Amino acid sequence: MTHVLVIANETVTSPTLLDAVRSEAHEPGDIVTVVAPVNEPRSGYVVYESTRRTSARRRLDKTLAFLRTSGIHAQGFVVETGPVQAVKDALVQLEPPIDEIVVSTHPVESSGWQRRNVVEDIERLASGLPVKHVVADPSLQLDAIRARNAEGPASFLVVVPDSEDERAADRRLRLALTELRTEGIDAHGQVVHPDPYTAAMQVAHDERVDEIIVSTFPGERSGWLRRDLVSRLRKDTNLPIQHVVSDVKVEA
Repeated sequence: MTHVLVIANETVTSPTLLDAVRSEAHEPGDIVTVVAPVNEPRSGYVVYESTRRTSARRRLDKTLAFLRTSGIHAQGFVVETGPVQAVKDALVQLEPPIDEIVVSTHPVESSGWQRRNVVEDIERLASGLPVKHVVADPSLQLDAIRARNAEGPASFLVVVPDSEDERAADRRLRLALTELRTEGIDAHGQVVHPDPYTAAMQVAHDERVDEIIVSTFPGERSGWLRRDLVSRLRKDTNLPIQHVVSDVKVEA
């Protein structure tokens, strides 16, 4: 039996993390404990503790449900301490003893945990236990779909251009569809041609499409915007195009 400790907050629902956990806890009897430290407020921001706790709990519940559906015995806690202290407490308090630790963060450019060397501090604290660092994939932007659905009944086709890692694209799509369907939104999806313009034009030609929502990173990070994707689609499809910018969060 293996007891895996997972430390994650904003990235706790990441498909990358979920796949990593399933690879570590795949035998009958293995246990996963997910600990979600509550976000620390950033300087200059007014943040209500109950709101931060509620957000952390909601993300944690989604992850536990997904792991349990995969046949993994999973439990989890929201804690008020930082990630390093959370690991220290878990190593002392949890039974059976922890065998492995998985730490999940945002990519380095948007990760406060990485800037504060949290992973290295946990490795020192682990005293020889294996520590795996998982960097979460950027998530799909779903808020625009939720907002459009609230305006009136609609059916959504979510298309994810195939990247160099087709499995990662498929993971992001499956997680997005699960989340939307859980909320009662009629959503379907597919992984498509790696070029977003070609993919969108093919779908618009083959399917009945009334509107298009394009989600990108902010301008300075988006190759799609550098290639003028939104304007080209607006001109060549003659359809209403909504452009949403993915919120690249920065961990406290």
